[in-house]
Amino acid sequence: MQQHELRPPRGSKKTRKRVGRGNASGKGTYAGKGMKGQQARAGSGPRPGFEGGQTPLIRKLPVKRGFRNPFRIEFTPVNLRDLSRLVTDGEVTPDSLKAVGLIHSSEDVIKVLGDGEVSGALTVRVHRVSAPARAKIEAAGGTVQEIMPRKERKERKVRDRKKVATTEATDGVDASDKAEAAEEQDGDSSESAESSDTD
Repeated sequence: MQQHELRPPRGSKKTRKRVGRGNASGKGTYAGKGMKGQQARAGSGPRPGFEGGQTPLIRKLPVKRGFRNPFRIEFTPVNLRDLSRLVTDGEVTPDSLKAVGLIHSSEDVIKVLGDGEVSGALTVRVHRVSAPARAKIEAAGGTVQEIMPRKERKERKVRDRKKVATTEATDGVDASDKAEAAEEQDGDSSESAESSDTD
């Protein structure tokens, strides 16, 4: 077979339908689009998701409400009673907790909670330690070191009502003093004017 003998398969090529070329062609006047209607208009048609006027599926779905903080840190809790699996006198780190099986990964952000008691002195080096847990560990002779720094809390500016009241009161007193001084000046000026007239 030569290249000039190649032919497309039968039925794969069709002649284009030429519409609007007179009624003799069979596709004149309305060009196969019927009489008026939505489908007869050029560029028309329903928008994506239109379901014929009924409530579309996108409006039937429940609305997901609420807010999820993207900066939230998910801590893996470990209680003091769980630390009894470790050596009574030893170092508690993410790697040691992973070796014992208290956490799934040493990459977890760990927080030690104060549920339980400590039998020996432990050196705890984790991301966070609660205040009750810190007190129990230090009371047993252990030490606590947090490996994740804490953010400094900004002090809120609280409006001191007493201070505002005193400043407003002092402002009022100053205003009254100014008014009295102005009245005295007006009285003095009027007296001087009368004396000049008599002279």
